[in-house]
Amino acid sequence: MVHRFRWGAVVAAASLVAGGPALVAAPQAQAADWSRCLNGSRDRQAVFDRAADVSGVPVRVLLGVSYLESRWDDHGTQVSSAGGYGPMHLTQDAAAAHARKIAEAKGDGDATALRTGTLAAASRITGWSRGTLRSDDVANICGGAAVLASYQPGTTATAPAAWSRAVGAWSGSADPAERVQFARQVFAALRSGESRTTNDGQRVTLASTPGATVDQDAAAAAGTIASGNEVLDCPVTLSCESVPAPYERTGSSPSQYGNHDLANRPADGLSIDYIVIHDTEGSYRTALQLVQDATYLGWHYTVRSSDGHVAQHVNPKNVGFHAGNWYVNMHSIGIEHEGFAASGATWYTESMYQSSAQLVKHLATEYGVPLDRAHVIGHDQVPGILTANIPGMHWDPGPYWNWEHYMALLGAPLTPDRRGPSNVVTVVPGFADNPQPVSNCDGHANPCPTQGTNFVYLRTAPSDTAPLVNDPGLHQQDQPASTEVSDIGPRLAAGQKVEVVQRKDGWIATWWLGRLAWFKGTNAAGESVVRPSQGQVVQAAGTDEVPVYGRAYPEQEAYANTPVPYQTVKELLYRIEPGQSYVLADDSLRTDYYYAKTYDSSLPGDHTVVVGKQRYYQIWYGHRIAYVKASDVKLADG
Repeated sequence: MVHRFRWGAVVAAASLVAGGPALVAAPQAQAADWSRCLNGSRDRQAVFDRAADVSGVPVRVLLGVSYLESRWDDHGTQVSSAGGYGPMHLTQDAAAAHARKIAEAKGDGDATALRTGTLAAASRITGWSRGTLRSDDVANICGGAAVLASYQPGTTATAPAAWSRAVGAWSGSADPAERVQFARQVFAALRSGESRTTNDGQRVTLASTPGATVDQDAAAAAGTIASGNEVLDCPVTLSCESVPAPYERTGSSPSQYGNHDLANRPADGLSIDYIVIHDTEGSYRTALQLVQDATYLGWHYTVRSSDGHVAQHVNPKNVGFHAGNWYVNMHSIGIEHEGFAASGATWYTESMYQSSAQLVKHLATEYGVPLDRAHVIGHDQVPGILTANIPGMHWDPGPYWNWEHYMALLGAPLTPDRRGPSNVVTVVPGFADNPQPVSNCDGHANPCPTQGTNFVYLRTAPSDTAPLVNDPGLHQQDQPASTEVSDIGPRLAAGQKVEVVQRKDGWIATWWLGRLAWFKGTNAAGESVVRPSQGQVVQAAGTDEVPVYGRAYPEQEAYANTPVPYQTVKELLYRIEPGQSYVLADDSLRTDYYYAKTYDSSLPGDHTVVVGKQRYYQIWYGHRIAYVKASDVKLADG
């Protein structure tokens, strides 16, 4: 909790954070002619009248809010201790760093461009610079009126009580009691009336409105929309508890909310195609504390290590902020498992595996998620949406999660799915008989304790002494690949499919991240680490290299008849060269984009699904999944 200093009063308010990038505000604010608010007398009383006329906010309400914030004083470019400016106390970008963290978790565009606070919101609505809104008292009042109007879009009532929700929201608090407290203070000023000469010599009067009474329920509900998260979706075989994640406003801007987005999957057209396996990197208790913090991130379930107990936080119909890739978030359910990726079996108990598998089988059946390793994926398999994002993508649940055992519990064991020989193979290292060398589990570069691992290493040549294959996206500063526990680049994991290109002296070559890479064909027990599999491969359709993508958004034309701005899809640094082959993982992808930017759907088209016609394929490309345009490649029998 922080305290926002108001020029005339001190009121407690919550920290400001953002759940997604903010853009423009309410429809009524968009339609307003804000230049009309700037033109005319600079007498402050007249400015309030003009701002009320343009915005639709009753002048009494606007005067009351401003009085509580600043007593109508203007301090030029001087900022308050809470980061506010001018008569309306427009707040600066106090939460930009946290907003970036939320956006990075969502994997939704350029997080560095995010701004938060009423100052930035006023700038977006009116089109005026933040510098103007800070330094010009007229622009400050007009901008404040625009933001206040955006909290109750479409409201035309003139009675102050009808604006209780907007007044409560202006407090910037996520606490209903604090929203009501601030609204009460504003309405007390409305009832008593106020008149004073400001610090810069302006005479301003708020005429008394004796019957003005705040609608406390509306003020308290300024940040509350029903989420449905309290409705459990668990198999009857598990005793799940409900620990709902909060869907609520966390600041004064509609873009400041957490910690997930409302949807109605799959009825709204957003299919659920993936189940993402995470680990908490903390205790179960800590995970539950974090997921109940609206300023943090939101995932769907947490599984406890000691006894496999399951808690649901976000209903699967809603979209969590958990994968770091918005396309994957749109189409996935995120399940956290208590534990630490570098500790392995110390935390990943049999009880946890069994409870998690029961939950995933239930969800997969309900939502039609294929029970294979292209759709039941680790967080470490989620691709970055931009090349710059790749080094920061997560690597949990790590090398010690027993995928072979887990998939068997799901009723989808990693066994051969064809009788005859095949160039397409599924990797099955034999977990217990596959103690690959791993280092730096202790943070001091020491070898990790010997235990079973879920992968085989890839090398540049068929030799144990050859260098490990480097991931140019993960190591963008030319660092070499390593055995460090977090370095997923040279790891071919259990359940992944690749094409056999060559065999030599017990080694197998395959295409990996744009180059030929070699892995040993047997594990420590002398057993084969591959199983013949059904499958097709994708190859370049022509003589040009094929770009690889981290998401499958629609083509520009799909946005033409919608209010949703076009979402560009940038190529990653990876390529498929002519002559290379990568195994097809899914040829039935839905090319779409879920536009969800504000808490209360105040943007035109907000919470809208845009569907495209361009087709993408999901492929096995390196350790992570990836996408290619169907028009760029051809399919061949593997």
